[in-house]
Amino acid sequence: MSLHTIIDFLNPINLSVISNDEGYRDTQLGKHVEVYETVFPDITNADLIIMGCEEYRGSGNFNAKTGSADAVRKNFYNLYHWHKDVTVADIGNIKQGASLQDSYAAVKTVVTELIEAGKRVVIVGGSHDVTLAQYNAYVQQQQIIEAVCVDAKIDLDMDSALPADKFLMEMLTGEPNFIKHYNHIGFQSYYVHPQMLETIDKLRFDCWRVGKVKEAIEEIEPAIRNASLFSFDICSIQHAHAPANYLTPNGFNGEEACTLMQYAGMSTNPCSVGIYNFLHEQDENNLTATQIAHMLWYLMDGIHKGKKESSIEQRDNFNEVTLALADFDTVFLQSKKTGRWWMQTHDGKMLACSKGDYYLSSRNEIPERWMRYAERN
Repeated sequence: MSLHTIIDFLNPINLSVISNDEGYRDTQLGKHVEVYETVFPDITNADLIIMGCEEYRGSGNFNAKTGSADAVRKNFYNLYHWHKDVTVADIGNIKQGASLQDSYAAVKTVVTELIEAGKRVVIVGGSHDVTLAQYNAYVQQQQIIEAVCVDAKIDLDMDSALPADKFLMEMLTGEPNFIKHYNHIGFQSYYVHPQMLETIDKLRFDCWRVGKVKEAIEEIEPAIRNASLFSFDICSIQHAHAPANYLTPNGFNGEEACTLMQYAGMSTNPCSVGIYNFLHEQDENNLTATQIAHMLWYLMDGIHKGKKESSIEQRDNFNEVTLALADFDTVFLQSKKTGRWWMQTHDGKMLACSKGDYYLSSRNEIPERWMRYAERN
């Protein structure tokens, strides 16, 4: 990895702005995170790389104040360090470019270097269109990926002049395209034109309405498990739990947002994660910054849990069940370590699934997840 390439696009952290006056206890994260203050940290063994971003011009906000990522850091560093086997490095903030495209290029360059090194990186801050720069890191490598967005809206509004309202069009339909599959989680119907859902369905991508997710959030874990790109817009969180959410009073509560972030941490791929649309000046009593700090803690928790998982080839670590499904037999695997499920598809591959899919199949009903996969393949 070219550290000089990364450093050129980053501003170091001013710890005096975010540290406690008393300093951190040995049991707090602030004592254990490797921070880029004066010297770039050794990230060789880092399991998670944190990177701030203050680029909001894509949402039409040309006067956003800096400090959103630091507000999250201040809360995150104060949390207790439970996951001794998860090493975290904080490499500072992306330098804002002269133009929006310059900032995109900086994010793409840094994320490319990190994922090439097999690192899991989380981008904190910036408007939701920065997801496109996050995706272009995979385009740069010609890596075909699965992507997940958590958002109250579906950003396919081609009538808007703002990149934040339409960046998904380029990401999902641009040529050449490297999206193998896309899941949109938590949309709120009154913000989504019905034709947008039809467009997503024609592309054989999947959308999950917020109410459906809240009914059984564990059903969403398989949709996130194989993601290489995970993008979370804080406007998908209820205003009461994230006051900086200026869009809607409804959405996920704080615990549900943390659960989704934990699932991202458990992903089987070294993925990139973005937490977007947090503007510190719109926050109240630092509640949104605290919420995001808790989400980062749960991202670490997911990484900790994911480290326990066996590869699918290590069959001794799985419970294996063969079921007659319609006119063929299929195999279900359940991990003895994490309890997660996989099912065999028509082409012999093992697809991430849920316990609910297993129960459906045991009643000789074909799970929708299986059928959607068959349609795409």
